Amino acid sequence: MKHQLLHRLEACRDAVEFAERFHTLDEAWAKCERGDWMLWLAWMLAGNPRSKGRRKLALASTACARTAWPYVRKRDRKVVRKCYETTEAWGRGEPGVTLKDVRAAADATWAAVWATAEDAARAAAGAAAWAAAMAAAWAAAVAAARDAGDAAYAVARAKTLAKCANIVREFYPQCPTRSKP
Repeated sequence: MKHQLLHRLEACRDAVEFAERFHTLDEAWAKCERGDWMLWLAWMLAGNPRSKGRRKLALASTACARTAWPYVRKRDRKVVRKCYETTEAWGRGEPGVTLKDVRAAADATWAAVWATAEDAARAAAGAAAWAAAMAAAWAAAVAAARDAGDAAYAVARAKTLAKCANIVREFYPQCPTRSKP
């Protein structure tokens, strides 16, 4: 039980076992290839919904969610783009963009995406929080390996999660360790 923070936050067993291989959480963070784990930790430590920490998280999550853009159907792209842009504007602190606007854009996206849900890729477009990036990782992998079987799916999923991990590190070069007001 080297990394008490992960235990206290009740991180998943696989993430804890991975982190325990390293002396510090910063070392684990630098080597982690699971963007979903990294975003989960950032989300747990980001502070209240209107905090700067949550704004940064929105930017990181949306950057990861954008990896699924090639799999968004053309008829859904307008509403998905609006969700991305609204979330990013809120994340940058642009005047006049509220959390209510982000939620409305996310709700509209979910409604459009799920109205004709035939594959998991479109699920990535819908959320404006850390779950969007996890959905993007899964969705991009599903779409990339749709007909290629389990082995190809596992490879595509791992590549997408690693890509998201690198995106997260652009926003969080070091492992977050505590909530920001």
